[in-house]
Amino acid sequence: MIAPQFAAFADKNPSTANRQKNEAVGEKKISLASRQLGIRFGGHQAVNDVSAEFHAGELTVIVGPNGAGKTTYFNLLSGQLAASSGQVFFEGQDITKLSAASRTQLGIGRGFQLTNLFPHLSVLENVRLAVQSRANKGFNLLSIWSDHAELIERAEACLAQVSLFERRHEQTAILSHGDKRKLEVALMLALAPSVLMFDEPTAGMSVDEVPVIIDLIHKIKNEGNKTVLLVEHKMDVVRSLADRIIVLQDGCLVADGEPAEVMASDAVQQAYLGRKKTKPTSSEKQTDGEMAE
Repeated sequence: MIAPQFAAFADKNPSTANRQKNEAVGEKKISLASRQLGIRFGGHQAVNDVSAEFHAGELTVIVGPNGAGKTTYFNLLSGQLAASSGQVFFEGQDITKLSAASRTQLGIGRGFQLTNLFPHLSVLENVRLAVQSRANKGFNLLSIWSDHAELIERAEACLAQVSLFERRHEQTAILSHGDKRKLEVALMLALAPSVLMFDEPTAGMSVDEVPVIIDLIHKIKNEGNKTVLLVEHKMDVVRSLADRIIVLQDGCLVADGEPAEVMASDAVQQAYLGRKKTKPTSSEKQTDGEMAE
């Protein structure tokens, strides 16, 4: 499905017409959507009229060349950036004007590549703070542990999901990069989101660590009720996880659909390789397989 086909969507409110249509044909519900979303930095249009829908039980990977606007689009969806134009909807509600914190409370979880970890606290304390924040227990974040047995139990359950339970009392600073990324996922799970957003979750990982994160995201995806979004440039990761691929180029959505369909499209070949797709040679097939790395 190529971008021009989104013209019809742009004229409708995802909270009404599209949602009713999808429910009528038995499709998965729309958890998150953007309509003609854009942002301008001075004279530069970083994201330009991007309309897309994201469904419960679906994992969508957003790809594109460097500077395509992938992370900027992510930031618009999660509220880290305020849109210059367009709208963002969460479960039918217009959340365009809501802050990132308010969107988190609604159920949109966003990973930040380790910037939200407290390195001098224990692994368990990091997750407990996230659980406590979600539970609105106030701002006495380092209060006595015995007063918060339920919070600790929930935090430990999140750590068990990411295979960090045995390391729960260790200082976060000593964790490997891969374990820190797993802890980041635990923090997201602690917030009990219905939408999980990962920005290059395998960035900086060793060859041995990447499969662990892929397996973890697979488990989250297979729960069936979560909406998962990824920005990723490693095509082996994309192929192993994606139910659907969105391609951005110069801030514009140029393709959206199932992985095989999208990666074979002329629009994607043009975006990555700078040329129209022709019948590939054996060497070109290898290049195409690495096009987003």
